[in-house]
Amino acid sequence: MSEIREHMKIVGKDGVQVGTVDKVEGDRIKLTKKDSPEGHKDHHHYIDKKLVGSVEGDVVKLSLNADAVPKQEG
Repeated sequence: MSEIREHMKIVGKDGVQVGTVDKVEGDRIKLTKKDSPEGHKDHHHYIDKKLVGSVEGDVVKLSLNADAVPKQEG
């Protein structure tokens, strides 16, 4: 998690973008508000760090395909 920085792109295992890192809070990655789905634009969503497969350059690669990533409301 120490390699994960603000504004990094988050992609699923399939290469599809899931969001952008706002910051890391504990065991979760906080996504920027602009990445929230319609109807949820007023708050952040989070991805559990357990889903991170690797960090390569400025990209966080998850261990799941983008459409399978559970986003938690914070």
